Amino acid sequence: MQQFLYRLSLTRPALLTAGPSVAEQATLGRHLAYLEELKERGSLILADRTLTTGPETFGIAIFEAIDAAEARAIMNADPAVAEGLRTAELFPYRVAVSRDAFE
Repeated sequence: MQQFLYRLSLTRPALLTAGPSVAEQATLGRHLAYLEELKERGSLILADRTLTTGPETFGIAIFEAIDAAEARAIMNADPAVAEGLRTAELFPYRVAVSRDAFE
């Protein structure tokens, strides 16, 4: 398995200050459920976002996939990406040092 990281950026930065709409709240719920599902499948290593509330805010998901094609499919299946709440960029990645082992 290879490791990958996708970086999530907001399509509407005001979401953090004005709050999400009802539709955005639903998408965020599906996004979190999707990440939990990836964790349960053993693919997700970690995910979260910065605690900033400006346009520089971003999230990351670090996960394992067989190859770049599967990694892109995993990223694009994230409801936050698929439903346009976030844009995403995929990067090959490797955890070099961690507090806990990710093997």
